[in-house]
Amino acid sequence: MGYPERLLSEDEVIESQFRPHWSGILREGLIVLGGVVAAIAVALLDWPVWVYAVIAGLVVILIIRGFVRWLTTAHVITNERLIYRAGFIAKQGTEIPLEVIQNVAFNQTLFERIFGTGDLMIESAGTHGQTRYKDIPKPEAVQSLIYRARETRMMSVERGGNPIQPPNDQSSISQLERLSRLHDEGKLSDAEFESEKAKLLGGGS
Repeated sequence: MGYPERLLSEDEVIESQFRPHWSGILREGLIVLGGVVAAIAVALLDWPVWVYAVIAGLVVILIIRGFVRWLTTAHVITNERLIYRAGFIAKQGTEIPLEVIQNVAFNQTLFERIFGTGDLMIESAGTHGQTRYKDIPKPEAVQSLIYRARETRMMSVERGGNPIQPPNDQSSISQLERLSRLHDEGKLSDAEFESEKAKLLGGGS
């Protein structure tokens, strides 16, 4: 289920939205597998039907909390903010405006790298401080997406919040310098750098 459009501002657009990586419910998956194996064993031993019911009940109890948590957790990246929502009955959420983000770092263990998951650490100004998001699919790609969205947002803010207003010369120089810095730091690929530069100079859409 996607993030409700009614909760977006007038000019806000969703860039990406996703649930935590499936490895976050790996334990629950192993429990289900164990329950199936136990049920097969019980069938071979010709035990009473109530034993099946006990096994099924235990499996549901053990997996329901983790599965519901995974199913109801959403990460959303828009052209204005990062949004985190979690919970079905008791809910929690965090929103970080893109313009206050100072740094985005990712961390992967060997296991997480094999499965394509990891953690993101967002450092932002003001009261937000450091925020860690766990079980992020393809964290390096998400990191790059956040940087691109942040830079686009900063350019829009510098131009008075109107993304289609042509920048003045001084603003263009400042924005080109920022793009160049991100490119030099490896946060933008060659293709991404050229694409963003073309948009800034009016050579792309």
